[in-house]
Amino acid sequence: MYQNILLPLDGSKIGEAAIPVIEDLVTKLRPELKVTVTLFGVVTTTTYWVVAGEASAPVQYTEKELEQIKNKVNDYLVKTGEGLKSKGAIVNTMVKVGNAATEIIKAATDIKADLIAMSTHGRSGISRLAFGSVTDRVLRQAREVPVLMVRAKEVAKNA
Repeated sequence: MYQNILLPLDGSKIGEAAIPVIEDLVTKLRPELKVTVTLFGVVTTTTYWVVAGEASAPVQYTEKELEQIKNKVNDYLVKTGEGLKSKGAIVNTMVKVGNAATEIIKAATDIKADLIAMSTHGRSGISRLAFGSVTDRVLRQAREVPVLMVRAKEVAKNA
């Protein structure tokens, strides 16, 4: 049974669509099992653009700026995890910098996750090709860990 769940979040309401499903799972598994949910955030952008007139240039964030961004993401994860804690889950947070899909797979391995739970926008066709899908890449690359995908379409309509 699922005792160690990785739940990647991107800070959006659509990204949070898997939380109620995991809360329900935790409620059903507890108190028989101690369920640990690791809320995971990835900082994917390490540069910003400086624009002066018609010229623009990418500028790397300093280590201090990157650390501030990571702290902000961690604060969001801690706050978001309060509901899971109230359901009896042990909640951990983790923030990494890099490619989202790659870092999610690494984190699942590092924490020995037995489930990755993610929301998906439910895109298809041209929009999927144009925007890609972190969830799709994780699903295809996570060969050792089951991936639960929660469609966030209804969340998007109500957000």
